[in-house]
Amino acid sequence: MISFLENFDRKLFFLINGFHSESADWVFYYVSFKFTWVPFYALLLFMCVKVLKKQWWLVLVFIPLLITATDQISVQLFKNMFLRYRPCQNLEIKDQVHLVRGYCGGMYGFISSHAANTFALAMFVWLLLRKSYRYWWWILFVGFAGLTAYSRVYLGAHYPADVVVGALLGISLGFLFYVLLQWIRGKLPGRQIKTSH
Repeated sequence: MISFLENFDRKLFFLINGFHSESADWVFYYVSFKFTWVPFYALLLFMCVKVLKKQWWLVLVFIPLLITATDQISVQLFKNMFLRYRPCQNLEIKDQVHLVRGYCGGMYGFISSHAANTFALAMFVWLLLRKSYRYWWWILFVGFAGLTAYSRVYLGAHYPADVVVGALLGISLGFLFYVLLQWIRGKLPGRQIKTSH
């Protein structure tokens, strides 16, 4: 069963990584570049502050803690434990992997920290905004996190399983941090639990 999943993961990787073009190379290289999303992060921060109102400062505490936790767990409990080579670092297939601008990443790729971080942020922010901006789920999960996760496979840095498990970790942690945020909000004086206008 494990061998079957491994083979399926590799075949799916080559399907995605092998379907490339010069224009797509440029797009996905910058999709995967963290500073590309800075204006989007600023917009999300503004929206979260608007929803939290007097408790706006909590988002400045929780989002950095969430990303730090997600990033560290993806590295310490997954990459450093499973030691699964990235496709572009795997000696068996690295010569068949399409790379963009020579980008590869570190030695190990399970799980994708990009996927974990972006899906954690997407889940946390969506839960905060869902009553005020209910149609934003597709922007957060598809246009932001999903596109970033796809770019990691396209660029040859991760297998599909790396980004899927990373996404599941991120979604789980995003939900847990949201629950913790709501619990703390309920304990603060002058609490405002409602997230709708």
